[in-house]
Amino acid sequence: MTLLDVRGLTIRIGCSDVRIVRDLSFALGVGETLGIVGESGSGKSMTALALMGLTPSVLRLSGSIRFEGQELLPPDEARLVGLRGARMAMIFQEPMTALNPVHRIGRQIAEGLILHEGASESAALAEATRLLERVGIQNAAARLSAYPHELSGGQRQRVMIAMALACRPELLIADEPTSALDVTVQAQLLDLIRDIVSEQKLALIIISHDLGVVAELAERTLVFYGGAVMEAGPTRTLFATPQHPYTRGLIAALPGHGRGRGRLAAIPGAVPPPNRMAPGCPFFGRCALGDETCRALPAPPVLFGDVAVYCHKAGERP
Repeated sequence: MTLLDVRGLTIRIGCSDVRIVRDLSFALGVGETLGIVGESGSGKSMTALALMGLTPSVLRLSGSIRFEGQELLPPDEARLVGLRGARMAMIFQEPMTALNPVHRIGRQIAEGLILHEGASESAALAEATRLLERVGIQNAAARLSAYPHELSGGQRQRVMIAMALACRPELLIADEPTSALDVTVQAQLLDLIRDIVSEQKLALIIISHDLGVVAELAERTLVFYGGAVMEAGPTRTLFATPQHPYTRGLIAALPGHGRGRGRLAAIPGAVPPPNRMAPGCPFFGRCALGDETCRALPAPPVLFGDVAVYCHKAGERP
């Protein structure tokens, strides 16, 4: 059963035609896992905020976002308040800015239970303790009275996971959940997310610039660049046999994949600002295969088995 259905989602800046996200479409079923990968500035986090109805007011959204059959565009704050935290939840990229610095973490976890489930304060705090224990916080009952700044980065991220899971949502969006953490803590948190998703049969959208994180957690993957999908399909197939020049560039830049001993491959150039993207393929200008058709016209999907490649030169090599 389809839980989330996105069709033609486009995000523009104000009244201009500058697009941060371009004509995005995908579907996510109950219990499925989806990865979104790409460089910084590719529109990954803005897509997540759009799904949650949290985009800044200066942005203009068009298209369709249907969650459990309910249309979420145009955003209706009263309707979204009933969904956020209860049916759909998000683990934000930077917990130090997502958590309220002047409230104790016990209160912040309990708030959703009180609001959405009508729990008493004592019952909500008891559940908050259980959730902190579940996400691996030591001495959980005492930690309820801690402020965010009194916790380590890994502990704050665990608190964010506990908050997101408090009301047992159907959809969990994790936006760079392990960024700025050391590799040991990253591995622990990825294991935790995987276990919880499996236990609660959650649908998961995992957003990252780290291909390894997505490969570990996602059944399907969307490769983003310039606000548009470059390639989409089963994660294992897509990473094993990439067909889009951008996907190949990302994989070649991984340690052990580049040409030449001790050297990492690099994609030439840098991501241009949204107002300087080509009207056709956003990757034009950095792609060795790009021509005038690529610059002017968006590419229709080309199928390679279960993988859809949005490229006029799909499968070609320079």
